[in-house]
Amino acid sequence: MREFDFKHLRDAYGEVLLEMGEKYPDIVVLDADLSGSTRTARFGARFPERFFNMGVSEQDMMSTAAGLALAGKRPVVSTFSIFATGRAWEQIRQSIAYAKANVKIVATHGGVTVGEDGATHQMLEDFALMRVLPNMRVFCPADYYETKAVVRRVIESEGPAYVRLSRAKFPVIFNEDHQFEIGKAQVLRKGKDLTAIGVGITVYSLLLAAEELQKEGISVEVINSPSIKPLDGETIEASARKTGRVFTAEEHSVIGGLGSAVAEYLAQHYPVKMRIHGIKDIFGRSGQAMELLAYFRLDPRGVKEEILDFLERG
Repeated sequence: MREFDFKHLRDAYGEVLLEMGEKYPDIVVLDADLSGSTRTARFGARFPERFFNMGVSEQDMMSTAAGLALAGKRPVVSTFSIFATGRAWEQIRQSIAYAKANVKIVATHGGVTVGEDGATHQMLEDFALMRVLPNMRVFCPADYYETKAVVRRVIESEGPAYVRLSRAKFPVIFNEDHQFEIGKAQVLRKGKDLTAIGVGITVYSLLLAAEELQKEGISVEVINSPSIKPLDGETIEASARKTGRVFTAEEHSVIGGLGSAVAEYLAQHYPVKMRIHGIKDIFGRSGQAMELLAYFRLDPRGVKEEILDFLERG
């Protein structure tokens, strides 16, 4: 298998915040006493008058961000994903989504790759919680460079948005010229036997699994879908019509995430056989990030075996 560099998505976020802060004087950043971990501390050091540490008060932070947005500012809000989408869901619904407030929620520490902090901090339901809200858009980049592209585009766009980042370093699969468009997926590898759609770190796993499966005569089309809502249904449908089978993989519950979004779309436009692969309606567990990916069969080997099982079952 190919070797990859590993980088923190959080570092990319912190770097882009500085870049956007220089470009847009209306950007303000709010954090809930975790700015060192989320990397918003860098923005605070450069622009102290535009940075607000709200303390361990996530609900108040979301409501304050909504007020700043309605006053003409461009707030970017950060904390861990468990606190952002779980503890403050009502405030996001009532004050941000309902009001169409121009608030960007960039949450770190999503998924099982949170690692040793265990099930209480491994947010596996955030896609579901956010994508069910009207007016809310949901994104999850696959690597360091896609994080930069996503954060730039989301900050420059209008309206509420949720971006999920990781705690652990992720493999670098793109380069600094990587482009991202809201509502667009990218076909990273052409294939004819099966469509495999990933988000976040599972894109890396799918690419390596597809390489191994090619050696066994199985041609897998790999699609990166960083935009979960809005979903690029056209690209997904076109691939499904070609291959006749769709496999989705995500570091999220199998309920309500990328797989559910794809299934909802295809059920209405082009029903095909599908397998939704992710966390099987259970909580996470403590362990090292990459060991947990293997445990939940989201690493390249696990994904490959899941695809083979799907194909064998017809």
